[in-house]
Amino acid sequence: GPSGAGKTSILYMIAGLLRPDHGTIRLGEAAWLDTPKGVCAKPQARHVGFVFQDHLLFPHLTVERNLHYGRRRRRGSPPAIEPQRVIEVLELAELLGRYPRNLSGGEKQRVALGRALLSGPELLLLDEPLAALDMALKERILSYCQRALDEWRVPTIYVSHQADEVRRLAQHVIVMD
Repeated sequence: GPSGAGKTSILYMIAGLLRPDHGTIRLGEAAWLDTPKGVCAKPQARHVGFVFQDHLLFPHLTVERNLHYGRRRRRGSPPAIEPQRVIEVLELAELLGRYPRNLSGGEKQRVALGRALLSGPELLLLDEPLAALDMALKERILSYCQRALDEWRVPTIYVSHQADEVRRLAQHVIVMD
């Protein structure tokens, strides 16, 4: 959908960062929001990996520590995705000791995607992750996204107003107007 159609607002509602007045949000049998029943799971209980357009990496942490941040959030859960495999698939090995201020836009997006995957999400939300990138870099990052989604099969909602990106990754498309 076009800018202003409410795509990001819906992602925020799914993640529990914004609460609608009325409605129901479920993943499988889990009710994350059911306003008639008074159910509203906290964001951390929803186990959602979120990749924002702006990356939102921690500037004081190295790439390696940014990647592992999500893993610490879910202590006690067995690791669903191995860090070394994420580093391999997203080609992050040479970046591990660097800080976000020393990364290109595409490198930041790869780190943000890796961090989201390593959080062991039940659902991955990608909010215009390629919007700030030039065409060549967009194509490369889209390839990384495709590899990651194919390998780990995490249910994903990919928001974009670029139909070509959506067609490449999506099994189902919803158009907002």
